[in-house]
Amino acid sequence: QIQLVESGGGLVQAGGSLRLSCAASQPPYRTYLNYAMGWFRQAPGKEREFVASITWGGDNTYYEDSVKGRFTISRDNAKSTMYLQMNGLKPEDTAVYYCAAGTAAATTPGPYNYWGQGTQVTVSS
Repeated sequence: QIQLVESGGGLVQAGGSLRLSCAASQPPYRTYLNYAMGWFRQAPGKEREFVASITWGGDNTYYEDSVKGRFTISRDNAKSTMYLQMNGLKPEDTAVYYCAAGTAAATTPGPYNYWGQGTQVTVSS
């Protein structure tokens, strides 16, 4: 079992950048390696939606269409940490961003067993 803690959210103007981090808190190193990881987001009044995911080895990544070319997901297994570099932010990117760990780098929430508490990202126009 692992615990996930997000950080790096905040307020930024349109066109700006943020880097989110998701640290697996005190996990056994080998346990963290077993999991694919993902980022989801939820805006007020909307359902949680997929943003990006990455396989356990980092060899494969997947992105929601609206963030392709702007967001980059990565992971540093030695630090048990995943990142989401967000460039060219738009007001419609405003949401609470959640990281998750699961059995597959899926684009739906189902395969993810563990979730962080979320970090707020607000993009002003």
